[in-house]
Amino acid sequence: MSNTVMVVDDSSSFRTVVTLALKRVGYGVVEASDGRDAVRKLDAQPIDLIVCDVNMPEMDGISFVRHVRGTVKHRRTPVIMLTTETSDAKKQAGRDVGANAWITKPFQPSKLVEMVGNYFKG
Repeated sequence: MSNTVMVVDDSSSFRTVVTLALKRVGYGVVEASDGRDAVRKLDAQPIDLIVCDVNMPEMDGISFVRHVRGTVKHRRTPVIMLTTETSDAKKQAGRDVGANAWITKPFQPSKLVEMVGNYFKG
């Protein structure tokens, strides 16, 4: 059974790029259009890792990660923030709520795939 990654981004084109890169190497992918959509989908199937944007409508990435860390089921699920945000304050806010890593857009899909893979190595 493949590991499943949730991709949370309000940009459908970014979700597509990330999804294709992850599926190409065998990961299952669940897409969500923002934090609120992701909350609805979080318990629908097992999620092993989350890739999440910061700036989204409805529920932003920082609020979503705070929600994830507040749940028993997902408090240890790795979260990689994938965002245009470069400010130290935003990065600190991400760390404060429990984000595990931060990648700035534009990004190399191969770098993201490598980072995801590092979380699944035994």
